[in-house]
Amino acid sequence: MSQFFQFESDFATTLRCIPMTVRYKLDRCGVKLKLHHWHHLTDEERQTLLNAHCATEAEALSYRALLHQFVQAHMDELPADLPIESAPAWADLATIPESVQEQGKSVGFPLTAGQWASLTALQRFVLFKLSRSSHENSNFLPALREFHLI
Repeated sequence: MSQFFQFESDFATTLRCIPMTVRYKLDRCGVKLKLHHWHHLTDEERQTLLNAHCATEAEALSYRALLHQFVQAHMDELPADLPIESAPAWADLATIPESVQEQGKSVGFPLTAGQWASLTALQRFVLFKLSRSSHENSNFLPALREFHLI
């Protein structure tokens, strides 16, 4: 798994924002890490979170424990735990989530079912997150380009 996407290059060296690969892992382990938590972590801890595996259930539990340990050490609080979705919308290869369809249309590049199915789980996750109304959508179009969808 690549640590950064090209559309994240403006902060990749400073790690001032939470990279999408870490956001993906947060969803996998069920933790709501806020940006102010991330800012309190050391560069070494952030790099550890970038590099740590979180693919299996055991790895997700370890990742969650590591996150809790890091945040509690700096802030004397724990990040909120979230339920882990058993079937998140972005994981369905056959159905493009409505938010992704709408965002694709709004930038003039609606996705086809074949394009959606050809993406990796991480790429589908990224497009889903970048298409949600609660997220700044400015990186949606660069992500489409980076994923060779346009």
